[in-house]
Amino acid sequence: MTSTDKYIEMKVPAFILTGLLCGLLLQPVAAQTGPAHNRPNIILIMSDDMGYSDLGCYGSEISTPNLDSLAMTGLRYTRFHNMGHCCPSRAALMTGLYPHQTGLGWMTGTNFHLPGFTDELNEHCVTIAEVLKTAGYATLMAGKWHLSHNIHAGGPQHDWPLQRGFEKFYGILTGAGNYYDPASLCRDNTLITPLNDPEYHPQHFYFTNAITDNAVRFMQERPKDKPFFMYVAYTTAHWPMQAPEEAIEKYKGKYDAGWDVLRRQRFEREKALGVIDKDATLSPSDTHPWAEEKDKAAMARRMETYAAMITIMDQGIGKIVDELKKEGIFDNTVIVFLQDNGGNAEGTGFGGPEGETRPVVPKNAAALKPLGKDEVQYAINPPVTRDGKRVMQGKNVMAGPADTYLAYLKPWGNLSNTPFRKYKNFVYEGGVATPLIIHWPDGIKAERGAVRTQSGHEIDLMPTIAQLAGAKYPSVYKGNEITPVSGISLIPTFEDKPLPPERAIYWSHQANRAMLMGKWKIVSGGILNGPYGKWKTYVSLPWQLYDMENDRSEMRDLSAEHPDIVKKMAAMWDKWAHSTNVYPMPWKEVKPPLRPDYMSTPWEYPDF
Repeated sequence: MTSTDKYIEMKVPAFILTGLLCGLLLQPVAAQTGPAHNRPNIILIMSDDMGYSDLGCYGSEISTPNLDSLAMTGLRYTRFHNMGHCCPSRAALMTGLYPHQTGLGWMTGTNFHLPGFTDELNEHCVTIAEVLKTAGYATLMAGKWHLSHNIHAGGPQHDWPLQRGFEKFYGILTGAGNYYDPASLCRDNTLITPLNDPEYHPQHFYFTNAITDNAVRFMQERPKDKPFFMYVAYTTAHWPMQAPEEAIEKYKGKYDAGWDVLRRQRFEREKALGVIDKDATLSPSDTHPWAEEKDKAAMARRMETYAAMITIMDQGIGKIVDELKKEGIFDNTVIVFLQDNGGNAEGTGFGGPEGETRPVVPKNAAALKPLGKDEVQYAINPPVTRDGKRVMQGKNVMAGPADTYLAYLKPWGNLSNTPFRKYKNFVYEGGVATPLIIHWPDGIKAERGAVRTQSGHEIDLMPTIAQLAGAKYPSVYKGNEITPVSGISLIPTFEDKPLPPERAIYWSHQANRAMLMGKWKIVSGGILNGPYGKWKTYVSLPWQLYDMENDRSEMRDLSAEHPDIVKKMAAMWDKWAHSTNVYPMPWKEVKPPLRPDYMSTPWEYPDF
């Protein structure tokens, strides 16, 4: 019997063991943090809709010298994970809980009035900002919130950043928007526009730069007698693919070779950099060959724009680092970088079934009236710019300007997620694997650029940061009982010490299910029936089993060879799901029709 088998046999559920371990690992690290004035500053940076291989230090051709420098003088984690979708990932990151424990098991768009499926953070969780604020930290945020349903002026604000522990906030409350006129732009508790913001007046507004500039300003204006925690949540590189022309021009021709060639090149660089195993498998291409692409110029332009967006974000991170160095606090600042999900295969802006070029709103005189200077932009996909241009979509539209609204599409998402399969929303590695960079010169004495292979998850960052800050995770906060943290501290990995070898990590999102424990991962795809967000029923596909030590790309399903492991892990997943508000789900499970022996049926298991 393997150690995994023995662990599965244990009667103590994995989530209880995790809670016990967290109680131990959340004790302050006095030797590292010391007195209050020596405690580290902490900057947590999250990017949006980027794949595992999109940074130079993880194999990309995209220029990210500032993140590369942090990685090559800090730590790179190669088996770290997120929740696979924007909103649940942010809930897990901010609270150290699985998203269903916070109420955000799906998204902020719908309140299903079920414990795990509301439209905002519940009162039984705390954010990192709330925990660190009680420990004397200044708490600052710039970027994307996406943890509250209400984003309108005059409505409730109890789940806006300032009400969840942050003292300063600049960013958007919703999940995406035009980079030149972002939806739900907000400063502290006031909704604003790029034109009427009383505190920020760049010559040319671009949201990524605005996030950076306000983050730097918050650092400069913070109280200097206390350490600070700053959460920088870039929307890069979530659709729409928009960037200034001069930034895109630097990548002109870079993607003319196409996704087939570039994917193989990234795969070889990943192996050389040590962020995948030397004997790793490149999952098969999930699209047509580049040679068969009929719209090469427009498709290459999408990826050129995507790369430009990432480089602009990296330049912003460089400005944050420069400010730390200027103030002489760089060495005692912990910088953490990760991504909220994998590369995105969504077809936003494709232009209908045939990809025709057309306006976002073909006919609607009221919607096509440009907003005035003081009118808040609420539309994620505005039909018209503030200067009156109609926003266009379609397969042949050239990405970049404010009057376009496009995703970079599945073929490039497949490149982003090299070498893994699938994308954002799925719980295969293409959807849930993320780079993790941790940089702290004063506290991490490991070899420069060291790689860490311990399996972890973004729920682990709350206990890690709390421990670094010497902060106590509460059992009661503002009169509410607080759910015990689900993650464990990563601090032992700073010295390359192992984490509990058989800890279990779980996923559930949109009927997709997975569990990772030791070298084994079980995965079950889900099919939701009906239009997006309007689902009534779902079908669960059979559990698959993968050996993640020898098959990280999840290409060889071993479920038939080890049915006992599948059965036991599936039972653990089910017990976890019932204990963390995954159940009841808002959708009813239905069984797929059986294939009769003597007649055909149109229903087939898709290739998940």
